[in-house]
Amino acid sequence: MSEVTSKEVLAQLSKVKGPDLKSDIVSLGMVENVLVNDGKVIFSINVPAERAQELEPLREAAEKAVSQLNIEKVTAVLTAERKPGSQAPAPKPAAPQQHAGGGKAGVPGIKNIIAVASGKGGVGKSTTSVNLALALASTGLKVGLLDADIYGPSMPRMLGITDKPTAQGKILSPLEGYGIKVMSMGFLVEEETPMIWRGPMVISALTQMLREVAWGELDLLIVDMPPGTGDAQLTMSQQVPLAGAVIVSTPQDIALIDARKGLNMFRKVEVPILGLIENMSTFICPKCGEQSDIFGHGGARSEAERLGVPFLGEIPLHMDIRTNSDGGTPVTVSNPEGPHALIYKQIANEVLARLDAETGSRPQIVFE
Repeated sequence: MSEVTSKEVLAQLSKVKGPDLKSDIVSLGMVENVLVNDGKVIFSINVPAERAQELEPLREAAEKAVSQLNIEKVTAVLTAERKPGSQAPAPKPAAPQQHAGGGKAGVPGIKNIIAVASGKGGVGKSTTSVNLALALASTGLKVGLLDADIYGPSMPRMLGITDKPTAQGKILSPLEGYGIKVMSMGFLVEEETPMIWRGPMVISALTQMLREVAWGELDLLIVDMPPGTGDAQLTMSQQVPLAGAVIVSTPQDIALIDARKGLNMFRKVEVPILGLIENMSTFICPKCGEQSDIFGHGGARSEAERLGVPFLGEIPLHMDIRTNSDGGTPVTVSNPEGPHALIYKQIANEVLARLDAETGSRPQIVFE
């Protein structure tokens, strides 16, 4: 079937009356960020913050109108933008999804979910996430990787995956890279397409990539979190039963300040801290082998001791790690017995040990 266009989506939405019941929501300028990809449509409707709950039927009517097109799935999200000079309402914490028994709703088939986070961008969190996931998989565990960085998805390139996920009804099938299952917004949009989304759309997309994906049976799902401590991180922490969080930082003070914020956020929502990783710990010259502490050295280890959390290990700043990540062949698979792969494997073992200590449910390692 031919791909539905954004113009066709807007044509359907122009049939939906706005809050004044006279003009339509398109001519009123309420429709934003229409994204059409592989039979799935996502868009936002900008409404006054104080009327968001009241206008929920309008959102449902918009979804119903677009569903008349030849598409697999449609998602409309209400976003609110306060007027200049108005008082912003106090933010309300997202209510966690609940089990019938009262806890956070888990994801069927996934035994443990681990967040890999940082307080700021640019510290190598995604490179660490993918190599940690692959190192864990090398022990015989069934591992998945969720790229939760909606604004800057990097897993398609790091794992060399160019295919698109298929869907069975509302459920997407994850892609595979080097033996791990992967889902990323980067599979659904072109690499150079900017994601100009407000918080509610990001949270909706994250929820779908976590709960509407056929992950199957996994021992571990590694979640590469977006940098910072905003809506997305808070929602994931509150709505998902995270077994623990791994914090990535460089040794320099400015990065450690932000790493501390990320760590404290997880503590506030009662997510166990599995440990702190010092990335770009030292630079090793590829020609002469000389060590240079470009960003300092040992700062994360000292910070871990000060905060009373485990220190998981140091990863050097080395050309091989960078070039292999950019080339879609992470060092843990391109040179699995090399010195850098062994560092990631040692960190993976530390993570498993901490997971065992925190939850008492260390995954069973099976060697085939």
